[in-house]
Amino acid sequence: MFKTRLISGIVLVIIALATIISGSWILFFTLLAVSLIGMRELYNVMKVSNEHVTVLELVGYLGAVLYYIAIKFDFGNFGMMAVIVSMILILFVYVFGYPKYHAEQVMAAFFGVVYVAVMLSFIYLTRNLPDGKFLVWLIFLCSWGCDTCAYCVGMLIGKHKMAPVLSPKKSIEGAVGGVVGAALLGVIYAAATQGKMAEYALICGVGALISMVGDLAASAIKRNQNIKDYGKLIPGHGGILDRFDSVIITAPVIYYLAKLILGI
Repeated sequence: MFKTRLISGIVLVIIALATIISGSWILFFTLLAVSLIGMRELYNVMKVSNEHVTVLELVGYLGAVLYYIAIKFDFGNFGMMAVIVSMILILFVYVFGYPKYHAEQVMAAFFGVVYVAVMLSFIYLTRNLPDGKFLVWLIFLCSWGCDTCAYCVGMLIGKHKMAPVLSPKKSIEGAVGGVVGAALLGVIYAAATQGKMAEYALICGVGALISMVGDLAASAIKRNQNIKDYGKLIPGHGGILDRFDSVIITAPVIYYLAKLILGI
């Protein structure tokens, strides 16, 4: 299992590296595809879909596509408009299909649009910022770097459980190690690129702290639905959402922290 997980992780890093460096249309379509796959996983878990694709599910995908088109062509407030249109269409299907769908399914359909598609789109938005080719990597340093550091520190000295019900193996010591480790990775990365070590350390430290919330939130959803993984797309890791659970919430945080702290 460890070998499979390691190989899959290396492949993911290579794909992420090539995709983000390329930017533009390749990154755009990759993130849109990842978002739609992630939404499909969430919809399966939340019973929005079944063995057949439902109309409610299709409307959710349509909302994600409309949103991505809006941000790609920089249509100003049309990104928010796309989200609102998505909500209206989902409610339209709910009202005129009643009682085919339950309220929980309707809420989950819209949640998928925002939680997966909108949040992940901030990787693309960060890449398009001035110096975005450097800043976008902070998203992954925060999320995956924090996860790795927290795991190592937790294994070595972890004694106090952080969230014993949601994730029994996570410790407070590991969490602290994850945040400190991510901040140090930010310093190293800054030293190798733009030299803004204090700023990058702060961005990565705060981002790492937030990333753990995303990780635990994903665990809570899985426990509520009594599943181990969202899917089996990535060998050794599970589904898209299993690998990007912390990235989802970290991406918009890094985007706004970069603008605020770096004065972009």
